[in-house]
Amino acid sequence: MQKKADLDKLSRLRGALWVALKELEGALEVACERSALVKGNVYELARKCGKPSCACAAGQLHRSMVLSWSHQGKTRLRTIPPDKLDRLRAHSEHYLRYRRARARVTEIHQQILKLFDQIEKLRREKP
Repeated sequence: MQKKADLDKLSRLRGALWVALKELEGALEVACERSALVKGNVYELARKCGKPSCACAAGQLHRSMVLSWSHQGKTRLRTIPPDKLDRLRAHSEHYLRYRRARARVTEIHQQILKLFDQIEKLRREKP
């Protein structure tokens, strides 16, 4: 027979398990979305072209919107045409949300396994 303190702890662990499963459900919903994903970040790049007579040499930098991502250990940049900016920005934000949800699923998975181990320890009887 289990002690009252163990039964209370077991009840709290089961409650924590249900909370973790509910949070896992929310994280999995991100994976089930149908929006496209584009790896990378969209931002404004200001640069000098290197021509000594250009206005950028005096501080008026050339500005453009770019998509930056890592491929085989190297950072890649691609200039974004103005007509595609909103779409690419949205898709890159979806990608970031997806990766965060994926990382959270890993954390929740570890938490669930720990809760399972604790519940087993409390429920196990000596033979």
